[in-house]
Amino acid sequence: MKAIAFIGHHNSGKTTLLRQLIPALRARGLRVGSAKHVAPDVELDAPGKDSYVLRRAGAERVLILSDAGGALVWDHDELRTETLVKKHMNDLDLVILEGFKESTFPKIEVYASGEPLAGHIPVLAVVTDHRPRLPDDIPVLPTDPEDVADFLEHHLLED
Repeated sequence: MKAIAFIGHHNSGKTTLLRQLIPALRARGLRVGSAKHVAPDVELDAPGKDSYVLRRAGAERVLILSDAGGALVWDHDELRTETLVKKHMNDLDLVILEGFKESTFPKIEVYASGEPLAGHIPVLAVVTDHRPRLPDDIPVLPTDPEDVADFLEHHLLED
C-alpha cells in the first residue's frame, strides 16, 4: 500500500481534484481508498442515533452496518495517522489523504491562491493552473486528473 497526502489552503480545490482523480486511478486498475482530515469538533456519528448513544455509553468501537455499506466509529487519543491508515487500508494499492499536512506521507499541494505551502512543507509537486512562486525543483502539474495520475504512477507507484 502506498499513500499520498493532498494538501493546500482552504478552498484550493483539493476535493474537486480528488473527486476526478480517484475514478482516473480506478480506471487504471488500482484499488484506491481515501481519508479526510476534519476538525476535532466535527461529530462523526449523528447525535441521537443508537450508535452515538452506545459510543457515549462507553463502547470503544461502534460498527455501523447496512445492506449498502458500513462505518467504524471510535474515539482515540493521539493515534498516528500513519498507523491508522496502515492498519485499516493496507489491502489497497493507494490511499489518498486530503489534508494531513503534518503527516510523514509524501505530499502534493493543490494551489489556488495565497502563499504556497511548497517551500515551507516538502512536496513532490504542486497542482495548479496558476503560476505561483515556487522553489525551482518542484514540478508543477496542471489540474487535469490524468496528468496527476500519470505523475503518481511514475513517482509513487513504480517500485
